[in-house]
Amino acid sequence: MTSTPPIINLKSVSKSFGKIGATSAYVAVDRLDLQVGQGQLLALLGKTGCGKSTIFNMIAGLTEPTAGDVMVCGRNPFREFDSFRGKMAIVFQGDRLLPWRTAVQNVELGLEMLDVPILKRRETALRWLGTLGLRGHEHDYPHALSGGMRQRVSIARAFATDAGIFLCDEPFSALDEVTGRTLRAEFVRLVRESGKTAVFITHSINEALEIGDRIVVLKRPATIAIDLPLSAATPLVEKEAIRHQIQSVLAA
Repeated sequence: MTSTPPIINLKSVSKSFGKIGATSAYVAVDRLDLQVGQGQLLALLGKTGCGKSTIFNMIAGLTEPTAGDVMVCGRNPFREFDSFRGKMAIVFQGDRLLPWRTAVQNVELGLEMLDVPILKRRETALRWLGTLGLRGHEHDYPHALSGGMRQRVSIARAFATDAGIFLCDEPFSALDEVTGRTLRAEFVRLVRESGKTAVFITHSINEALEIGDRIVVLKRPATIAIDLPLSAATPLVEKEAIRHQIQSVLAA
């Protein structure tokens, strides 16, 4: 469900683990068709074990489908993995900061891997730390930062690479409710202002409603049960109807 040309395209994608045809083989994704348009922020929602992370890993090029095609920007992310350097950024559930590097040095890491000159990467890292409210903490080590601040560093690291596609695997689930909500709102604003395309994995209905301009709900094995557009202008009563619809699918 997208009116723009798909930048991410999964066509008849299946993924099984174990020997194909064996009774012990586990089917994680079953003949999935999913397209994500340029500039879209997709919330991929489902219960634990429904295949969200498997889809995430296939889009990221970390694993390939058993059947079907996964294409990102017209390329196969698994077979052409190196061609996506600097084009996709991943934000994980944990901040994954290097404890021996300061905040600014952690943000610089992706830029170092892209061979950005030292002065340019320091300028870029400082700018993004400032944008994410960490001015004054640039030279703090991770152990001196709160969980929310560490995740801000992680997000700054992703934005600093100027990647066009963001893949986010429940990045705020370990934070308290207030911090998570604040950081989600900032993340969404920055994604939309910079015209990024984002796939955001979550198991929280509230988070999906707060983040997505499109919500896809998966049932096990990963097939689409609901695919709905959403916007800031969506009336509250309609959002509540969507919430109940999602709850019914997840409860089945």
